[in-house]
Amino acid sequence: MKPGFIYIITNKYQTVVYTGVTSNLPQRILEHKEKRYPTSFSACYNVNILVYYEQFQWIGDAIAREKQIKAG
Repeated sequence: MKPGFIYIITNKYQTVVYTGVTSNLPQRILEHKEKRYPTSFSACYNVNILVYYEQFQWIGDAIAREKQIKAG
């Protein structure tokens, strides 16, 4: 299994946050900055500034942590 990351990004006014999971953090942040998926939440709200991340040995652990964060 691959290693994983959870990350939190925001817009330049810090009014919107997005939490995600990826196995390649630098590539994923670049995708957000380039708005590779123009209809996505992050593209619509200009969310592309990394404010926090955690690295995990297994992607499954990152997914579990994302669910924990999103649950409040």
